[in-house]
Parts: sequence; C-alpha cells; structure tokens
Amino acid sequence: MARVIAIVSGGLDSVVLAHHLHAEGHEVHLLSIDYGQRHRKEHDYARIAADRIGAEHEIVDLSNVASMLPGYSLTDSQVDVPDQHYTAPGSVNVVPNRNVILLSVAYGKAAAVKADQVAIGALAGDASTAPDCSAEFISSFNAMEKIACAGYAPAHLEVVAPFIDLHKHDVIRLGEKLGVDWTETWSCFKGTEVHCGTCAACVDRIQAFERAETTDTTVYFKE
Repeated sequence: MARVIAIVSGGLDSVVLAHHLHAEGHEVHLLSIDYGQRHRKEHDYARIAADRIGAEHEIVDLSNVASMLPGYSLTDSQVDVPDQHYTAPGSVNVVPNRNVILLSVAYGKAAAVKADQVAIGALAGDASTAPDCSAEFISSFNAMEKIACAGYAPAHLEVVAPFIDLHKHDVIRLGEKLGVDWTETWSCFKGTEVHCGTCAACVDRIQAFERAETTDTTVYFKE
C-alpha cells in the first residue's frame, strides 16, 4: 500500500483514477487545485469522489494564477469557450504548462507529508494537444524533482500516470467495473448547470461513451 497524493479535478478521468487507487488498496489523499478555471464547480465532484472512497479532499487556492494566463478559454473570462474539439488548430481550450503548475504543488505536498507517489490522470493521446500530459514530460518532471527535493523528499517519491496507455473509452470501461456513478463526474468547460454537450470536453466525453459502448447517464443541455 502506498500513500498517494492524487490530483483529482472532479472530471471523469480523475474520478476513475481516485476509485482505481482506492481499489488497489492505497491510502489516497485527493488534491484539487483552483487555478481560476471557469469550470471549477468540478471540485464539488472531486469532494463527492473523496466521500465515496473515504479519502481526504483538499482544495488549493491558486485562483490568482488565472490573471497570468490570458488568452485561454479556461482562465480568461474575455475568451468564450468554443464549440470545437481539442484537435482544432490553435484551440484556446488548452492551457499550456498547466500540469507543471499542478504537479509542482502536488509534489511539494507529497514531499512534505512523506508520501510515496503523486498520481495524475493523463491519458494516451492527451499529449497531442497538451504536451505536459506526455510520458516524456512526466519522466522529465520526475528527474527535475529528484534534484529539487534531494534530501527532503522520500527518495522513491515519483509522479505516476496509471492511465497513460489508456484512452478515455478504456477509462470508462474501467470505471464501470469500479462502479463509478458518471453523474458524479464533471467534464464541461462552461461550468453551467448541466453539461453543454458542445464544448471540447463534452464532445470528448460523448464520443468516449459511444466507443466504450456504455450508457452515458450524463445530462446534457438541449435547446
């Protein structure tokens, strides 16, 4: 059993990650990070996940960081969330360097409490639009932290990405086996009352359920 600091936003992937780590018998601490994202209602779902698995949940307030990240739909209220998929050229849905920020905070927490791992729900294919989701990035980040925290963090402490070889539909199938309630996860970038059904995150979610051949219980907005 490992002590794991898991970055859990409340999204589909990270909630399944939390359930997966718990099922494996690890001691899990859920960490959500408010970086000023417009859809941070997702953290309510991270808290639900924590309650489901009997884990602690903590929200770190870095909301002022958003002012340093203009031009992206998730952090700049002047930029609308477009109805397009991630693969659209020049998509403003991606916040470059975001995982560097999130992982730095989580790793600092893990070092301080002498945890064994930091877990993130990066998936296969994510790196095509977000380079800081790649296996190469995670390996490089671990190498950097070995230097940064030498003598202070447990020597074996590392960032792990259990789903790095899985696609979202694979994660959904795993979530089904773990009994995840999909209505207790949030993906929509717009953060409205229900999932919009048209933003990149919603389109990705809808397509993943179709590929997983699993019933999608998500409520989407209908005009």
